[in-house]
Amino acid sequence: MSAPAPAPLPAISPQVRQFATVGLVIGVFLAALEASVVATAMPSVIRDLGGEKLYALPFAIYLLTSTVSSPLWGRASDIVGRRRLYLWGVVIFLLGSAACGLSHSMTALIAARAFQGLGAGALLPLTLTMIGELYTLAERSRVQSFISGVWGISGLLGPLLGGWLTGALSWRWTFYSSLPFGVAALVIALRALPETGQPRPARLDWPGALLFTAGSGLVVWGLEQRQWGLVGVGAVVLVAAIVVERRHSDPLLPMRALQDRLPRISFAGNLLGGAAYFGVIAYLPLYAQGVSGSPTAAGAILTPMLVGWTLTAIVTARLVKTVPLARIAQGGFLVLVVMFAALTLAVHAPLWVTSALGFAVGTGMGFAMLSLLLAAQEASPRHELGAVTSGVLFARQMGGALGVALMALLIGPAAIAAGGFALAEGLRRAYDLALGLVVIAFALSLLLKVVPASQSGRASERPVTAE
Repeated sequence: MSAPAPAPLPAISPQVRQFATVGLVIGVFLAALEASVVATAMPSVIRDLGGEKLYALPFAIYLLTSTVSSPLWGRASDIVGRRRLYLWGVVIFLLGSAACGLSHSMTALIAARAFQGLGAGALLPLTLTMIGELYTLAERSRVQSFISGVWGISGLLGPLLGGWLTGALSWRWTFYSSLPFGVAALVIALRALPETGQPRPARLDWPGALLFTAGSGLVVWGLEQRQWGLVGVGAVVLVAAIVVERRHSDPLLPMRALQDRLPRISFAGNLLGGAAYFGVIAYLPLYAQGVSGSPTAAGAILTPMLVGWTLTAIVTARLVKTVPLARIAQGGFLVLVVMFAALTLAVHAPLWVTSALGFAVGTGMGFAMLSLLLAAQEASPRHELGAVTSGVLFARQMGGALGVALMALLIGPAAIAAGGFALAEGLRRAYDLALGLVVIAFALSLLLKVVPASQSGRASERPVTAE
């Protein structure tokens, strides 16, 4: 892939840039807190609202809507600019969070989570895109360390906070807890966030967006409800979406970039890793609470996985100056292969063993996911940066949505309702699937050509290329 010309950074003062970055980091904390807090509340939600057969849907629908909207936010920001869309994303997320807390049925909660996911689809991709424009690669490594620290705080405190709020107050407060952070992010963004995009005349690929939404939704819903006809129809619609995308001048996903091996591997690695990781963490809190009887334990079992991801993301941000991104990605996927194999053998072990192995799983994700994202960003011209960044995250989140649905099939509603030994055996099958997925991802990562990290630079030189 030929190297794009280096793009000039926005002309803003360091003070304004730092203040704007603080606002963006708070927005990331908003999304991270939701991910780590709400997962611990779901067993209590099921007891309160019923609907054991719908247990996976609040996870899957949130992942689905955030996933399918993410590339739309990213491509739209390439056309109309980042700031305005980021503000709208925060507002939608906050309204969805409030609606989740006010829900009095599983149907209402699922609908509110779908709306909340639409806003979440803007937060992380637009934040990472703006960081990519505001900072050089070397500077971005330091900022990424700061952002990863935010994920670490939420990973450490979020599950425990979610368990405490659920036990002391109500599961509804796990949704309300994101509101003050969202308001703070909104105020700072209004005052300090610069417009980093370069608006240009173009039209969004609405037919492709609608087809991707419909196809993805049909596949996930069909898997969840075991309606294979819907899965088949969804697959056909997704193929039609790809055909439409290939013919559009400004496709929703960066189809031209996907013609090169490096972006394809980055997308595939995020898809497979997301399916393995997010599919597993959707069910671990349910198992932990069934074993211990404590909502706090349901939250605590996720903490090591989230903290492990955070710590290695910080380390990766430092390693990019000396270690090729290909080696970091390969090492991350190798860790995932070993740890998911260990989880299949330790499915009936005490919870502290699962937590320790979960920490190692998080470290593998931290190495693999960040290195692939940075490589894809460095291989992209400025006018494609939003689409490429959101596309990589789209792959990861779509993998998560599919992973949750597929693992629901393997575990089964009877095991989810019964808990105990039956649920543990269901988790073993989920671990087996996760192991198979990360083995494929590791094999794909070996196709990356290693280039010395000393040759890396902003846009014009890369630490990783495709052979």
